[in-house]
Amino acid sequence: SRFDCIFIVRDVRDEARDVAIAKHVMSVHVKAGAQGDFAALGGSQRVNVPGAQLLQGRKEKTTKKTSQPEDEDLLLEPRELKDYVCYCRAKCSPRMTEETSAALAAEYVAIRQAVKQQVEENGGKKHAAIPITVRQLEALVRLSESVAKMRLSEDVEPSDMQEAIRLFKVSTMAAAKSRATGPNADLRFLSDDFRANVANAEAFLKQRLAVGADATTARLVEEAIALGHSAIAVRRAIAVMLSRSELSEHDRGNKIKRVR
Repeated sequence: SRFDCIFIVRDVRDEARDVAIAKHVMSVHVKAGAQGDFAALGGSQRVNVPGAQLLQGRKEKTTKKTSQPEDEDLLLEPRELKDYVCYCRAKCSPRMTEETSAALAAEYVAIRQAVKQQVEENGGKKHAAIPITVRQLEALVRLSESVAKMRLSEDVEPSDMQEAIRLFKVSTMAAAKSRATGPNADLRFLSDDFRANVANAEAFLKQRLAVGADATTARLVEEAIALGHSAIAVRRAIAVMLSRSELSEHDRGNKIKRVR
């Protein structure tokens, strides 16, 4: 399978947030049941609006000044949005211009270079494979065309390309970085020697910090360097232990505490 955008969904344990989500889900079902009863009693039904007519109507409404920061009349109902998307897909096929093509190619090269530099800075192999390939470039093209299509534009403008890049960075790129700093962060793109250095640094941290003890990050790095560990390996070991919830950060990351 191929995906143009990859989003990481995290299940964060927060009682207040869990209660809010549960109430929202229940209210959605209660309202759905009420609407079903209303329709059964002969309530009015929504009439499908052609995409062009819907777009024109929305444009006219957005030109009117309103005293309220958010006008409910400007919000699309799910059915209206579905009709509009169907209309865009059927009636519009935007294409890249020479300007946007050149800019997107340059951005793709810059992203690959940034990823390569990050891998090398984290101790990875100099010629390791970069997880940003021509498939991601094709994804950026499709995203750019999709943004332009939502405007019913025949050409992909630079603003469409920039929005596509923004979506790509907050989804696929963010997901890649999340995996790189997860529990197995010390295993991705790392040489055997550096992986061993991280393991040794992690052993030092566990020996230096008893459960419940804390220390400044700078002090731990200094002590580790004095014992022959590299600063990069120590910071990577700290990141790994943080991802495993073995450590917790305090004072904006300047201090860490051994949790377990």
